[in-house]
Amino acid sequence: MSSALQWYPAPGKLNLFLHVLGRRADGYHELQTVFRLIEHADRVGIELRADGELARADALPGVPPEEDLCLRAARSLKDVALVRLGPAARRLGADIALDKRLPIGGGLGGGSSDAATVLLVLNRLWELHLARDELLALGASLGADVPVFVFGENALGEGIGERLRGLALPPAWYLVLAPQLSVSTREIFADAALTRDTKPLKIPPFFSGQGHNDLEPVVTRRYPEIAAHLAWLREHGADARLTGSGACVFAEFGAEAEARSLGARLPGTMRGFVTRGLERHPLRDWTA
Repeated sequence: MSSALQWYPAPGKLNLFLHVLGRRADGYHELQTVFRLIEHADRVGIELRADGELARADALPGVPPEEDLCLRAARSLKDVALVRLGPAARRLGADIALDKRLPIGGGLGGGSSDAATVLLVLNRLWELHLARDELLALGASLGADVPVFVFGENALGEGIGERLRGLALPPAWYLVLAPQLSVSTREIFADAALTRDTKPLKIPPFFSGQGHNDLEPVVTRRYPEIAAHLAWLREHGADARLTGSGACVFAEFGAEAEARSLGARLPGTMRGFVTRGLERHPLRDWTA
């Protein structure tokens, strides 16, 4: 891997609650959720090229290039550049690498955050000067969770998660448990037992502990290991939640010491980490 790669943060997120309000005519679901950015993050390495090529600087096992979300983000941005700049944009290229720290299929938005970081960084390095609204639209075309990372703030998410409204959240620490499995979001939303008629909350204000995750009963029935992780947190007095469609679960604390104290009691068969809630994405000011 090239030593010239520059590394940029791609923070994770938690869904503090997730309500499924109904199914849309296009097959997607109408949702209401609160996104909380967290300090625990992937890192995206980027090195510019002048030959127009967009390539991975490291191998991503099992993911063909056409499905690689980081490369798809870079290609989408270059397509816009070609329209804006014409033939001059053909030389724009980059090598992209990942330092993967967020669990794959864990409900922490890792792949979406990686793609958003690619959009934010290449928009600046290629000097395209796309406004945030334009990057949000590109992000939505890549996946439902990409826009919140481009938005760059904790937010109330509605629609399929792409309609975002900034939300001030108090400081908090989280103990996140990461069962060693990957959950298919598509399969969870397709499950006939999923509740699809939850009433929306009136937000703001938002208070810690409000709402629930409508996906949790389906996920815990299908994945007993996730149910066991939730049960362990609740047995130890924590208000535990599933984030997204899982597999990760979490509990919120007002102080770092509380989160670390419970984390120190984690059984050897379980894995997890303590992380701080963020107010803003580290790259929030990289575009207007």
